[in-house]
Amino acid sequence: MNDRKEKFYITTAIAYVNAPPHIGHALELIQADVISRYQRLTGKDTRFLTGTDEHGTKMVQTAKKQRLTPKSLADKNTKLFKDLASKLEVAYDDFIRTSDKKRHWPSVVKLWQRLLISNDLYKKSYEGLYCVGHESFVKESDLVNGVCPDHQTKPEFLMEENYFFRLSKYTEKITQLIKTNQLKIIPESRRNEILSFLKEGLEDISFSRPVEKLKWGIPVPGDETQTIYVWADALTNYISALNYAAGSEEFNKYWPAEVQIIGKDILRFHAAFWPAMLLSIQEALPKTILVHGFITSGGAKMSKTIGNVVNPFELVEKYGVDAVRYFLLREISPTEDGDFTKEKFEGRYQADLANGLGNLTSRVLTLAQKHPDAVLRGGQFSEVNERISEIWGNYHKLFEEFKFNAVLEQVWKLIKFCDEYVENEKLWELPEKSKERFSKVLTELLLYLAHLAVLLEPFLPDASRKILKQLGVNKENKKSWISQFKVKKGRPLFPKLNLKSKK
Repeated sequence: MNDRKEKFYITTAIAYVNAPPHIGHALELIQADVISRYQRLTGKDTRFLTGTDEHGTKMVQTAKKQRLTPKSLADKNTKLFKDLASKLEVAYDDFIRTSDKKRHWPSVVKLWQRLLISNDLYKKSYEGLYCVGHESFVKESDLVNGVCPDHQTKPEFLMEENYFFRLSKYTEKITQLIKTNQLKIIPESRRNEILSFLKEGLEDISFSRPVEKLKWGIPVPGDETQTIYVWADALTNYISALNYAAGSEEFNKYWPAEVQIIGKDILRFHAAFWPAMLLSIQEALPKTILVHGFITSGGAKMSKTIGNVVNPFELVEKYGVDAVRYFLLREISPTEDGDFTKEKFEGRYQADLANGLGNLTSRVLTLAQKHPDAVLRGGQFSEVNERISEIWGNYHKLFEEFKFNAVLEQVWKLIKFCDEYVENEKLWELPEKSKERFSKVLTELLLYLAHLAVLLEPFLPDASRKILKQLGVNKENKKSWISQFKVKKGRPLFPKLNLKSKK
């Protein structure tokens, strides 16, 4: 009998550490965490990887401005990214750093050697426009009024001898894989975008830089005059973390990734360059690339000059981790751009968390603690089972489609139902009118609360734990919840904000 669990491997893009983390990094970490927590909830052997991208020209330039070495800058900012993940309760299984000579570099070297075996690397002189922000050569057609639209900077004109990767060789194969959904790109708009890009025909790309131009990186094996191009190095992290270099059991078990989460600005690298590299070395491609948008602040791109940058650390400190997770998953589309304002954030907090989930939990637990003998310890609750079964069905369907905001809408429908149930039954008056009816309704509400806690675990892990603890139940033993209820009410889950009304 084979009782081996089905595996699920998920990755984020590794964050570039030339600057501290921002709210966009928080969004991607939380999205990956929600998916991985959900997959664990369904019983899969789940592995969640994140990490940091630490080489390249931008790192050298930024370090020089801050009077640091590139390694010191990488260490400083990597700590901040780890701290952010911890603050956000992001339960990753592994964290890879591209400066790690023991874990990462050997796999990059092996991949390079495999590319050579496939005859997909060659050396030539090249001249063109180089965008430091993208750490890549760009075409004139990529520019708007002569500048990179993503970084608002004018590319440098470079003339140098580099190793090139035969990316053009894989245009048709990648196109076919995307069209047949063997490489699934979500959302449809990003799938169409990459297919349009592929239709133009891929061009071979530079995979190294002269060492006199860039020393901070991994040396090209067998050629000390060249440093491996940062993207060839960085993309390898997804397999170096699985010890690809050694052909490990770990790599054979978890690769390919079921989901790779990225931002829309690095779509080409992950949906064209990375698949081509994998095809060249004859390894499987990831199954799904999930692409999220950007977060604006008050409708404008975040900028230190404007002063609208949102600091995720400050948000967590002021409102709590679950409030930040909730807003980013409920208010921001999983796959499109979204907007952050303090008013929107506090509005969601007050309406959905303080007056919604928090208030319901407090009302029900207050009455259950006051009337412990009223809680039933047995019996059939067919209406509860039927309603919960429907919600769980929708929950699973929407989760598989990565519609996090729609999943939360389903959960909040149950919260709304429970609120209306309390009001319609006038639960606070029932003990004096009908003890039998009070016991039934109260026990049903406790069952709903227990299910709410489990439904919310991937989204609001802190609130989920607190609700289960106050109910006195073990989430694993669903069949015996009704006999476990031992209510001990705690502090409010989400204290109400003191919002000053605008006149």
